[in-house]
Amino acid sequence: MHFLPKKLDDYVVAHSEEEPELLQQLTRETYQKILQPIMLSGPYQGRVLSIISKLIRPKTILELGTFTGYATLCLAEGLQKNGEIHTIDVNEELLDFQRKYFDKSDYGKQIHQHLGNAIDIIPTIDKTFDLVFIDADKPNYINYFHLIIEKLNPGGIILSDNVLWHGKVIEPLDDKDVSTKAILDYNTLLKTDDRIETVLLPIRDGLTISRKK
Repeated sequence: MHFLPKKLDDYVVAHSEEEPELLQQLTRETYQKILQPIMLSGPYQGRVLSIISKLIRPKTILELGTFTGYATLCLAEGLQKNGEIHTIDVNEELLDFQRKYFDKSDYGKQIHQHLGNAIDIIPTIDKTFDLVFIDADKPNYINYFHLIIEKLNPGGIILSDNVLWHGKVIEPLDDKDVSTKAILDYNTLLKTDDRIETVLLPIRDGLTISRKK
């Protein structure tokens, strides 16, 4: 989703950091072999995730929704030397694809894959986190938030993707549209929960940065 005019968006991308070659390879193979390649974060948002992670310098990262591992690798770029990232996804068929690219990167040994429902897995990870990226099934965003907020270190960051949901957040709500309703409720939660401070950025399909006080 692009909210800027194409020419202006092209200018923004052209004057941002270049996409690393490994991620270009991952993108090509995702589009060749994997269903719904549009789910990739993409080069511009990937560089946004990378620079946020580099600014935070997290020791521990939690990612909800791995897909083919593009965002995982972007976030891993900011890890401390002995840091680690735990990434959760329900799609068993993508595990080997993810691992191939993780092991091609400099961060393979720091990336821990978890297969299954994030709601079940999050409580089993005995870690606290400096950075969390939420990009899984939208109806569970609020459930994820309540599971991770106590595991988030003070000053820790939650990044939430797709919070503008193709612009549907400002359109009349269809009662049958569960995902849009969930995003609307989630955005309200981030705005009103006094444990965090939040800013919503109109980057691609919307990216919220929430900082734990």
